[in-house]
Amino acid sequence: MVFLVNLARVVFAPLVEPLRAAFGLSGATVGLVATMAWAGSALPRLPTGYLLTRVPRHAVVLGSGCLLTAAAALTAVANSFVVLAGGAFLMGVTSGAYFVAANPLVSELFPDRVGRAIGVHGMASQLAAVVAPLGVSGVLLVSDWRTVLWIVSGVAAVTTLGFFLVARRAEMPDAGAKDRAIKAAFLRQWPIIVTGVAIIGATGFVWNGVFNFYVTYLVETKSFGEPAARNMLTLVFAAGVPAFVVTGRIADRVPHVPLMLTILGGFIACLLALTAVETLWPVVAVTVVLGYVVHSLFPALDTYLLDSLPDENRASAYSLYSASMMVVQASGSVAIGTITDAGVGFDALYRGFAVGLVAILVVLVSLYAFDRLPSEAVTA
Repeated sequence: MVFLVNLARVVFAPLVEPLRAAFGLSGATVGLVATMAWAGSALPRLPTGYLLTRVPRHAVVLGSGCLLTAAAALTAVANSFVVLAGGAFLMGVTSGAYFVAANPLVSELFPDRVGRAIGVHGMASQLAAVVAPLGVSGVLLVSDWRTVLWIVSGVAAVTTLGFFLVARRAEMPDAGAKDRAIKAAFLRQWPIIVTGVAIIGATGFVWNGVFNFYVTYLVETKSFGEPAARNMLTLVFAAGVPAFVVTGRIADRVPHVPLMLTILGGFIACLLALTAVETLWPVVAVTVVLGYVVHSLFPALDTYLLDSLPDENRASAYSLYSASMMVVQASGSVAIGTITDAGVGFDALYRGFAVGLVAILVVLVSLYAFDRLPSEAVTA
């Protein structure tokens, strides 16, 4: 399930150029399609947090699979930008609802090794990002972009049925039974929620725009061919696969906040390095390191939150964090598309983003030095 719902978000990155050609879209407009998928992923997170105070986690996971089946089919038959964007939005909605329900469920199924469990779950999600460019390229050799979305819809239907059959026979944890007040969770846990959003919000904003325009960036700025650029997009996601597992295990063993701040610093360095390299092998090297570093941040943050949040606040507080950070990062693609359409070069833009992230990192490190960043959630 996690493979498919993440595929629903990332599949539009390798489809940017085919959609641009099929609908005659500008960079800003096609960026808006990708942004709609991420905006859709942001919108249901807070309502899902409230829903989880009333229904079991696995029921929400099942519902997200059903919605993905229908949303991918709708997007596949789109004949206008409005329908295309609406379908992308609904596909994003499925991922938002899924992650808010599934991540707390995973942490509750494996309470003694949260980092490792979140890492394995994240790795399965990341495999979708690896498969997406290769899969899209393979399908486009014999068909068009619509076939890609029909395949997503069909596989989602089969997988959702399989999940239903497994969940019906499984014994689910009852740790979330006390989680019944989302407002109380915010009032108690707002320091750790705000810290998580501060670390991932701006970083996710930049990364969302970078990976959705990675193919375009390499074609226009580095003079790569489109197939080679798609392979680079695959590589940046593939480098993230081991990052989830390795960093998840590390997060079980070291202090959370220094780990997250170190990863943020590494991402800034990689972004600057990307603007400096030009030839094939240096670009390959930076792509691998960039993919590993940025994807390490997600299991580190999820472990930071889910490992310390108490049962009575876990899903509610996580949904508040998840909704807030997704609102910030969802607009990354349309922002980059709009700015580059206005004539700003990718390299100059990325360097400007790096400077902004350095400023945020300095503030966070200063707060940590003065013991103003929470190292764990508030317990009951």
